[in-house]
Amino acid sequence: MYKEIETRTEFNEIVKENKLTIVDFFATWCGPCRMLAPELHDLALEHEELNIVKVDVDKLPELAGIYYISAVPTLIFFKEGKILNQVSGYMDKEALEEIASNLK
Repeated sequence: MYKEIETRTEFNEIVKENKLTIVDFFATWCGPCRMLAPELHDLALEHEELNIVKVDVDKLPELAGIYYISAVPTLIFFKEGKILNQVSGYMDKEALEEIASNLK
């Protein structure tokens, strides 16, 4: 799965799944966020076992606040509603794959 989250309810349902979920907190005006988007898209195409979702911090600021997002892009890795890891900044697909494989 690769999609942008529209509501807090949708977010909560997805991160509680028994599946590794990568949440990309991003902003449309952010250069590194725009560079990261195709890397995440490619990762989603190659790894159907992952949920990869995007949260626009300008559209859902309350969700960004709950997770204390102070920089974009920030990626949070969830499984069954629990945070397993958090990283900020641009990463290529290979680095993302390595993190995800260590968390499965």
